[in-house]
Amino acid sequence: MDERFKSHLQTGITTLARCWAIRRADGQEYGFTDHDQTLRFDGLEFKADTGLTALAVEQSTGLSVDNTEALGAISDVSVRAKDIEAGRFDGAEVTAWLVNWADTDLRWLQFRGTIGELRRTGNAFQAELRGLTEALNQPTGRIFQKPCTAVLGDGACRFDTNEPGYSVEREVEAIEDGLVLRWKELPGFEPHWFERGRLNVLSGSAKGLWGLIKRDVIDGDERIIHLWEPMRGGLQVGDTVLLLAGCDKRMETCRLKFNNLLNFQGFPDIPTEDWVMAVPKQSGRNTGGSLR
Repeated sequence: MDERFKSHLQTGITTLARCWAIRRADGQEYGFTDHDQTLRFDGLEFKADTGLTALAVEQSTGLSVDNTEALGAISDVSVRAKDIEAGRFDGAEVTAWLVNWADTDLRWLQFRGTIGELRRTGNAFQAELRGLTEALNQPTGRIFQKPCTAVLGDGACRFDTNEPGYSVEREVEAIEDGLVLRWKELPGFEPHWFERGRLNVLSGSAKGLWGLIKRDVIDGDERIIHLWEPMRGGLQVGDTVLLLAGCDKRMETCRLKFNNLLNFQGFPDIPTEDWVMAVPKQSGRNTGGSLR
């Protein structure tokens, strides 16, 4: 804690307010304060009268997760209901300070983390805030399994999804219940080419959102894409989307569809249960095949 800030606390007569900064994955930033006037520092404006408050922060010196909750009001000038429903605040970065509103250079960083579960109730929302140690709860390292553990195009896969033939931009021609998209034609791509792939929204009210593709079929003269869950954010006819090829994580797919076998992250030759149960024998070869 800054010595000047500490000295201000020790006076017994303080001019303190709380400020929160939220940065979404799309780069949009928001500033909130429980002070009755708008405050400014670090190039961000912290708006007053936004209805945002926070509960006590539970912190520790170990590796347990610091957590708290923020309560706020939904309004068109701050956090909008449609943005919450679209998932735009999921996983957003959150920073919280205790600030001397008479001199904003005097402040103490109280919390830094991300938004976890976010619930909406009427015209209000409640957001769970998770500290930086939350990331330590995520599994890391290699997994000994036959299918590939990489995500198509990530640092382990290294495949360039921008290669010709593996993605296509199209305007939405027809959409049903935010779940099923139809095109009159989508030439150059085999049936099921986009299954297990991804649909990114490039324009419209749902711009920046994405969904996972469950099925890709041809029915007569129509190409039909089924998503795993309805697309949030109001995807509409005329919006531009990007379809990315899908990968089923098999070695054969990696070799034949993507020509990327050198970066395959699975273990296709993992022994079967029969090999684990193999026993010594006096004649023949112990090949690891069936014991019968």
